[in-house]
Amino acid sequence: MHDILDDAMRAWKSDDIAAVATVIRTFDSAPRPAGAAMLVGSDGTVSGSVSGGCVEGSVYELAQDVLRTGTPVLTRYGVSDDEAFAVGLTCGGTLDVFVEVFSQQAFPELGSVVADVRDNIPVAVATVVSHTDPERIGRRMVVGEAGTRGSLGSARADAAIADDAKGLLAAGRSAVLTYGPDGQRRGEGMEVFVSSHAPPPRMLVFGAIDFAAAVAQQGVFLGYRVTVCDARAVFATPQRFPAAEQVVVAWPHDYLAEQWSAGELDERTVVCVLTHDPKFDVPLLEVALRLPTLAFVGAMGSRRTHDDRTARLRAAGLTESELSRLASPIGLDLGARTPQETAVSIAAEIIARRWGGTGEPLGARHGRIHHDSIEDGHGGKYDAV
Repeated sequence: MHDILDDAMRAWKSDDIAAVATVIRTFDSAPRPAGAAMLVGSDGTVSGSVSGGCVEGSVYELAQDVLRTGTPVLTRYGVSDDEAFAVGLTCGGTLDVFVEVFSQQAFPELGSVVADVRDNIPVAVATVVSHTDPERIGRRMVVGEAGTRGSLGSARADAAIADDAKGLLAAGRSAVLTYGPDGQRRGEGMEVFVSSHAPPPRMLVFGAIDFAAAVAQQGVFLGYRVTVCDARAVFATPQRFPAAEQVVVAWPHDYLAEQWSAGELDERTVVCVLTHDPKFDVPLLEVALRLPTLAFVGAMGSRRTHDDRTARLRAAGLTESELSRLASPIGLDLGARTPQETAVSIAAEIIARRWGGTGEPLGARHGRIHHDSIEDGHGGKYDAV
């Protein structure tokens, strides 16, 4: 939804209406993940995308119908349908798309939701996308740090879904959850799409070197909030790292420990250690590898540097289990030479570890391209977005 926020707010503030189509669920090799959205204005203009071009024409027509009727619609596009090739979804995937009206009357909370997203305040929007009672479809509840706004139709449903939405929001994930018609945790009859808008994940880059500038650019490109940290003030300057959100002068291990104590790190945080200097690396990695929730910890250096660093970490008391979390030497084997190429190889390893990829050429593999969705713990699956 982030791609359409500006256009959605323009229509909303002008008291106009727009139709928004959102991918709520995907199967197999769907081209875009859950949460991807396309906006169709009352004047026919389009922004965003639900499929990268595959089914946009069909969704556009459906959105115009929703603008005329005001009635939300849930539809599925997939290769099992004769319609699939007609609308262009030839990639082998299936996606569920929910189309609804955005206006001040239909979505009075949109302004506050967008404000929270822009201020990096966690907020989730829970929308009824399927229900045995058609009058409940399209009802919304906003779940944030200050509580809930809106209602899904009953106090019981609101309580159950608010609780589950908070869990998804804490993990930064969106999902379709299934309940009984009145929010019963066992049963069917109501499906709710929880769209989580958590602050972007963090990338901490340690070492104010030219490779760090390139890695910071890649991190921003991937959607991370990037911090570059180094104890040497002469090198750690904002001018040298324009892509970074923050440039911090501090001893790396102290800064990482402080950020952890302040609750600023989570299971999505990635750490890239690029100094390849033991007086910085070893104390820093002692802290990083003992933190339980970091998504990725990688360190740059030659094979000799890696062996020396590993020996020092063992001497410092790190266990083999803790050492196994270290990606070193950092990056995939792309034959990289320049800082920019090396940054791409580091970004590629971060992506591969996030999704369980192998790093092999897709042309050399068989079967599906995209990896399976992840169990949501509520009887369903979600795509990590």
